[in-house]
Amino acid sequence: MKSIFYLLPLLSLLLFSSCGPTLSPFTKRVYEQGNFSTSDLERIQFYLSDDIVLRRELTGGRSEVISGEIKIIDGRKVEQVVIPKGTPGVLAFQSDGGRLAVSFEDGEDRYLMFGPNPTVDGRYTLLASSQKKRFSVVTYEGKKWRVQRNDAYTNLMVDLKKINKVAVQSRTAKGRRVD
Repeated sequence: MKSIFYLLPLLSLLLFSSCGPTLSPFTKRVYEQGNFSTSDLERIQFYLSDDIVLRRELTGGRSEVISGEIKIIDGRKVEQVVIPKGTPGVLAFQSDGGRLAVSFEDGEDRYLMFGPNPTVDGRYTLLASSQKKRFSVVTYEGKKWRVQRNDAYTNLMVDLKKINKVAVQSRTAKGRRVD
């Protein structure tokens, strides 16, 4: 009888852990198979696969910091915004070529662009406006930010079970005829 009381917490832990989201990469194949409209994409919860750290050097003069924090690195003032792994995001808008602007915080122009990357099986990875040897440049809040080179491979993750529910809810009415 006592062994049942010891098994009960273990069984409940297993039950609740299996209910959590199982995240999978959002890929070009998932996008195409889902045949998602913009309104479908707006109902999908996106997540980050890895941390993204945005940094920009502040120049002389007065600077206003709205988000992030100011750090002194090698005697320079640097503004930094950290978006941790697993942060939930929503579609801000969709641009040409299936690229997605995903927002991870409230505010004007606070989004990052993601698109299918053929070198990593079509995963939707962070898109940069330019790439250097050690860093890439992205636009956030209408400003240019640096990200570490490996941050450019951060991709969007989704709960495929929930995506399938979104896709299943989409249907086309065939109309009715008078007998």
